[in-house]
Amino acid sequence: MAIIISQIKTTLDEPKENAVPKALSALRIPPRDAVEARVYKSSVDARREVCFVHSVYVRLKDPRQERRLAEKRPDVRLYEPGELTVKRGSEKLRGDIYVAGFGPAGMFCALTLCEFGYKPIVLERGADMDSRIKAVEGYWSTGTLDRASNVQFGEGGAGTFSDGKLTTRINDPLCSRVLERLAEFGAPEEILTQAKPHIGTDRLRSVVRNLRQRVIQLGGEVRFLTPLEGASPGSGRLESIRVNGADVPCGALALAVGHSAHDTFRMLLESGVELVPKPFSVGARIEHLQSDIDSALYGKYAGHPALPPAEYQLSYHEGGRGVYTFCMCPGGYVVASASEPGTVVTNGMSYFDRAGKNANSAVLVSVAPEDFGGGPLGGAEFIQRLEQRAFQMGKAGRAPASLTREFISGGSSFTTGRVEPTYSLGVEPADLGALFPEFVSTPLRNGLRYFDRRIPGFSDSDSILTAIETRSSSPVRLPRNEAGYAACADNLFPCGEGCGYAGGIMSAAVDGIRTAVRIMEKYSPDMA
Repeated sequence: MAIIISQIKTTLDEPKENAVPKALSALRIPPRDAVEARVYKSSVDARREVCFVHSVYVRLKDPRQERRLAEKRPDVRLYEPGELTVKRGSEKLRGDIYVAGFGPAGMFCALTLCEFGYKPIVLERGADMDSRIKAVEGYWSTGTLDRASNVQFGEGGAGTFSDGKLTTRINDPLCSRVLERLAEFGAPEEILTQAKPHIGTDRLRSVVRNLRQRVIQLGGEVRFLTPLEGASPGSGRLESIRVNGADVPCGALALAVGHSAHDTFRMLLESGVELVPKPFSVGARIEHLQSDIDSALYGKYAGHPALPPAEYQLSYHEGGRGVYTFCMCPGGYVVASASEPGTVVTNGMSYFDRAGKNANSAVLVSVAPEDFGGGPLGGAEFIQRLEQRAFQMGKAGRAPASLTREFISGGSSFTTGRVEPTYSLGVEPADLGALFPEFVSTPLRNGLRYFDRRIPGFSDSDSILTAIETRSSSPVRLPRNEAGYAACADNLFPCGEGCGYAGGIMSAAVDGIRTAVRIMEKYSPDMA
């Protein structure tokens, strides 16, 4: 057992390791009583005097003392290790275990199954990492889209071409397990102690390759350019699935297809699998100079060598509708992220060093099924219409864009100042008010006005909005019961962000692990 002591501060000019004796002193713990003590997580506190705030891991000789401290002090909690124990089920498999998708949920589902002696087969519709990189970089330079391998589809999932953010709002002990495995496969060790860890798209690629190799070494298979083509439940289970035009026996299927697999959702719906529409968000990417964000948030401390590029997270509510920033990429780039021809989709990306000139973030407005209608796939169809309209407004593959202040005022001037847009295919001046429906554009304008009060200059500067951002989360959910499987088939396990059960790399990876556990608790690794 151990405890986590929070809210331990150090200045910018002192070693972070000073947090350890400060934590012991705050609790009046003699160093001799601690078996182990180390910095657990660190973050920047920029609210008043800029400093670092840490939580400290302490393991004491007397576990009873740990419990007493956790019960008495609000700044102390018991540490929950990310250990995993599984009681294997007794039901025999009537076919192989398949994992559809090799993004965060699929990767950690497959890895966990392999580590406990199961041998899953991964079906990934896109290409391996090296081929995918070539396809994506070709699209970014020429506008020629590969429908099979792009920013949304391929080894590693959509998060591979982003910032590799590992922040999450879930409080699950398995988060530490995910971080430890990522570090084992080559992620920077500092992700283990950062409160807002990130890997960067450049470093994440080798991590994904190494994880895939571990799956294969443990007996799993990873089949690229192999989409799930059919999955028809009957008599309460999937007897088979369709792969490469052939029906193959299916023992269990973990469905981890990602939030952009709209064609797969349509196939499942037509096959009798229940889908329900869910809320999601749409908006645009906003770009500022990173130096302006640093100055706004760090004040006189901006440029201090101990400080990372500044980050922000803003939110505003209007009439039950949320407006918020999402996936903020310090020192990053706005990238083309379409998965269908004739559409424009934007996303944000940073490399590990976050050394780009601009900062960017999605600014999103929440939408709900009552906004778009159309049944289970109404959200997906709403997204497609917006992306096609953005393509028409962008002209020749460029993205429609507006100066933030012009969008707010309804003006049309587009003379760039200090902020140069980073979207590689170029931007086209456009009236973004004509792109979005009124229930999006009005709260978006009001939210941007509010954000400008929170961070002066946020919306009344040279900042640029580049549209359209539509892939922040899945537009559908595949209902599952407490045992983790769908009502229509007891061997179909909806999983991760695409099925509506996660909202980023970390939560998707954790859901992948938990889905693997549910499969193992039901089935023996032996075939019938």
